[in-house]
Amino acid sequence: MSPVGSESSKLVILRGNSASGKSTIAAEIRARYGRGLAIVAQDNLRRDVLREHDQPNAANIGLIDLTARYALNHGFHVVVEGILYSSHYGDMLATLTADHRGTTRLYYLDVPFEETLRRHATKPVANEYGEAEMRAWYRQLDLLPGSGEHVLPAEMGSGEIVQLVLADTGLASQPAVVPL
Repeated sequence: MSPVGSESSKLVILRGNSASGKSTIAAEIRARYGRGLAIVAQDNLRRDVLREHDQPNAANIGLIDLTARYALNHGFHVVVEGILYSSHYGDMLATLTADHRGTTRLYYLDVPFEETLRRHATKPVANEYGEAEMRAWYRQLDLLPGSGEHVLPAEMGSGEIVQLVLADTGLASQPAVVPL
């Protein structure tokens, strides 16, 4: 593909199993940063926009890539978040991160299965799917090969993770800018 974003743009990839805290952390990063940060959520694009199953070569993979690139090229910092299995999304994420001209950081939320079940029970979608589905989706340490992904343990609270990401990317010290 071609270079994406700018020298000053930030790209954050947040991956982990269902109910590991990805969406909560992405929302809090944006809340603390302000306008000018786009969240590209796998669940939104795959389930809500396309209503497709998570499988290799599915349309949502390209849509996630296209959406992140569009936002970066239009002056937004971007957080891509989702389960994003390495086997399905690894090539796309590797190309996106290689093409990004600015700061890129990848994080994997390592939360044990039992804890994901506990967290899931507190969510509004808790009645839509349960333990059997979550067990089928669960992949322990599904890291992207050669990505330098930072593994964040379940013991880290969401506030601590948000602070780490903001500091690690430079978003903590960068004033929010509303893209034109």
